[in-house]
Amino acid sequence: MITSDFQVVCEIEPPTRPDLTHVRHQIGTLSQVAHTFLIPDNHIGRATVSSVAVAHEVEAMGGQSIACLNSRDRNLLGFRRDLLTAAAYGVDKFLFVYGDKPTSGGRTSELTVRTMVDEVRSLSEDRAFADVSAFQVGTAAGLRPLPAWKRSADFIFVQVTYSIDALLRWREANPVEVPVFAGVMVLASEPHARRLAETIPDIEIPAALIERVARDRVAGVEAACEHVMRIKESGAFDGVHLIPVTRYRDVAARLEQTL
Repeated sequence: MITSDFQVVCEIEPPTRPDLTHVRHQIGTLSQVAHTFLIPDNHIGRATVSSVAVAHEVEAMGGQSIACLNSRDRNLLGFRRDLLTAAAYGVDKFLFVYGDKPTSGGRTSELTVRTMVDEVRSLSEDRAFADVSAFQVGTAAGLRPLPAWKRSADFIFVQVTYSIDALLRWREANPVEVPVFAGVMVLASEPHARRLAETIPDIEIPAALIERVARDRVAGVEAACEHVMRIKESGAFDGVHLIPVTRYRDVAARLEQTL
């Protein structure tokens, strides 16, 4: 693992089948460049192995983890079940998000990210969690004014964008004392890049970059790693939330040479 004040949080692809082999391979490959691993929850609206269980696997392999939990798929009872499971496994860091649109079915609508944060903050008064160390909770932010309740989070993940200027403007307009991580995603292909540009507000993928990715499959990895270095050199962020998608081997090899 690299040692630096600038933290690299690598997102891994969670399994959609009851097999952790691929997860273990990602952890082993990225461990030289990642300080922490983020495990998504029901990734892109499909059922996956519990993010809490995968976070426990990361810890068992000697890594640090953040388990993502979405509000879309939970009622309060289910959320408390996840917190109890996490406490039993020693998983104590979470990123709370709304959740991607499910591929089938709907959402419970009972919980929001804000109510999840409030619930965790109230656990000190709950006998069931009397012997549990305090959980650390992060939230996600778009490139818009940061609501007051999100400022109470223990850390903040800022949405993916390829505009360093947009990130710096957001950072200056939203000063907070907690660690802030800028989102960086590898563009795996031209269709992937165009789909992101159409669906994520303010992502600002340059047309020239999309053309590069169309010509060269490695261009997306190069651009993401270059963007990580620009964010690091800016000194405005505590680290990055890096999403290597299927290119985690290439990302690990390139970042190991530059960070």
